[in-house]
Amino acid sequence: MLATLVRLTGDLQLAEDAVQDATLRALERWPRDGVPAEPRAWLTLTARRRAVDLLRRESARPAKEVLAMPVDDATEPETVRDDQLRLLFTCCHPALAHETQVALALKVLCGLSVDEIAEALVVPPETMAKRLTRARQKIARARIPYRVPADHELPDRLRGVLATVYLLFTEGDDPIGEARPALVDEAVRLTRLLRELMPGEPSVLGLLALELLSDARRDARRDAAGHPVLLADQDRTRWRPDLVGEGIELVGEGLRRSPDVPDPYVVQAAIAACHALAPTWADTDWAAVVSWYDVLLTVAGTPVVALNRAAAVAERDGPAAGLAAVEAVVGLERYPLWHASRAELLTRLGDRAGARRAWDAALALPQEEGRAAQLRRRAEVCRK
Repeated sequence: MLATLVRLTGDLQLAEDAVQDATLRALERWPRDGVPAEPRAWLTLTARRRAVDLLRRESARPAKEVLAMPVDDATEPETVRDDQLRLLFTCCHPALAHETQVALALKVLCGLSVDEIAEALVVPPETMAKRLTRARQKIARARIPYRVPADHELPDRLRGVLATVYLLFTEGDDPIGEARPALVDEAVRLTRLLRELMPGEPSVLGLLALELLSDARRDARRDAAGHPVLLADQDRTRWRPDLVGEGIELVGEGLRRSPDVPDPYVVQAAIAACHALAPTWADTDWAAVVSWYDVLLTVAGTPVVALNRAAAVAERDGPAAGLAAVEAVVGLERYPLWHASRAELLTRLGDRAGARRAWDAALALPQEEGRAAQLRRRAEVCRK
C-alpha cells in the first residue's frame, strides 16, 4: 500500500499519512461491519481517497496533480511488485549514505521499528531516529524520483538494496531470538524479484542461495518447547530438500559468474552449502568451510566473520586452536557471542572456572532477551 501511494503522490510523508489513516479506519469499521472480501483492495482504495483529500487541502498543489491520482480501482498484483521495488531502490539512492539507505528502506518498506533498525545497525535509537529524519528531508529537498532506476544506475544502488533485504531476512531468521517467518518470506520474495530484474548478477544469486539454504532449516530450528536447536543438534531429515537443491544450484551459478573477484554473498552461500550437503554435523567438510571463510575475509573482513571462522577452526583443528583463533579477533569485547564462544571452547578444554567467567561476561552485556535466554541455557548445560 505504501509503495503504491508513494508512486501515485511522489511524497513519502503524504503516503504514510494516508496509509495510517486507512488503517485506523479499518480498525474502527471492520469489527462493526465485518472484514471486506478484498481487504487489501479496500485499504488501498481508502488510502488513495485519503491522499486525494490531503492533496486538496494543500493550496500549493496544482489541480491537475490531484486529478492525476486514480481512486476507482484496486491495485493489481504486478503493480504492487513494481512499486515495492521502486520504493526500495529510491530509499537506496546513492545521494544517501549507505547505512542511511539501509535504515530508511528497513523503516519505510519493511516496517521495522526504529529500535529494531538501531539494533540491527548497532547504533543508539536516538541516533537512528535523527538519521531517518534527515534522510526523508534530503529526499524531499533533492526531489529524488520514486522509480526503478535505469540499467546503468542499478550498480550504484544494488549494495544498499541487497544489504536491506539481507537484514530483513536475518531479522526474521534469527536462530536464537524471536522467529518472524513473515519477514523471511518477504525477504525471499524481494530477492526473487531482484533476480528477475538482474538475472545474471552474482550478488543477487548469492543472496537468494544464502536465504534458501538457511530457510531450508526452518522446521528444525526449534524443539517442541520452542527453544532454539543448534545446527549441530538439528534433525536434518526435517530440512527442506527442495530449498537445499535450489540453493546449491544458485551457488554454482553464482560462482561461475564471479570467477575472478569473489562475491561476499556467493561465498557465504558456499559456506551454507557445505553444511547443507553434510548428512551429519560430524560429516561436515570443515576444511572447506575454513577455506571459504578465508576467501570471505578477503572481501568482507569483519570481526564477526573472523569469529565464525574461528568456530570452524575449532571443529577442524580442535578446541585449543579454535580458542586461539577466537582470542585473536579484535573488536568484539562488547559482543556477547565472542564471550560465549570462548566459554564453549574453555568448557571443551576442561577449564570450568574460565568458562564460568566467560559465560558471566557474555550474560552481563546488553542483548535481546531471547538471545540471553539461549545463552543462559547453554551456560547451564556447560556447567553440569
